[in-house]
Amino acid sequence: MGERRRSGVRAGPLPAAVYALIAVLFLNGVTGTLFFAHARADPLARVDAIVVLGGEHDGREAYGIQLAKQGYARTVLISNPHGPRDPVMKRYCRGSVGIEVICRPPVPSTTRGEALMTRALAEQRGWRSVIVISWRYHLPRARRIFDACFAPPDRRVIMRDVPRSYPLSVAQWQYTFLYQYAAFVKAEIQGSCSPPS
Repeated sequence: MGERRRSGVRAGPLPAAVYALIAVLFLNGVTGTLFFAHARADPLARVDAIVVLGGEHDGREAYGIQLAKQGYARTVLISNPHGPRDPVMKRYCRGSVGIEVICRPPVPSTTRGEALMTRALAEQRGWRSVIVISWRYHLPRARRIFDACFAPPDRRVIMRDVPRSYPLSVAQWQYTFLYQYAAFVKAEIQGSCSPPS
């Protein structure tokens, strides 16, 4: 009895599009890790207000209040895109002894809207410096937007990340980096903010 030949389709080389996708994902992962996942926070300093950007209830509200209690500011502005019924917002928006807490929804409900909201309050209250709190990987884009919409010509922004870990999968990090890059391009296209109405 002769040997049976194994039949099968021989795999050819991968299409160029697959190699291009692999290269893009590799580049996105490496640069995103350096630029976003390992973004540097600024040293803390006393400021006029602490601004907590909207996002997950990941401890950012508590961190903002904690910094105020440590003497870095007497006022905490909490961006509240969640609405008045959110239990976490209810707890933190009540305020704390010796600390003024301002909770407002940004318009629009974006980082740009939060920078504009901060600028409007700064103009009313004479703020010249703020600490801005967000995710670590959001700091570069938030800095760019606050530099364009809040800081010039004579205001200072200190960027701080929420003290937490980010247990994301490789796929989640890939999506996060792609989103941040796309939003960064959008922020660059939008440029400086027009004066508040």
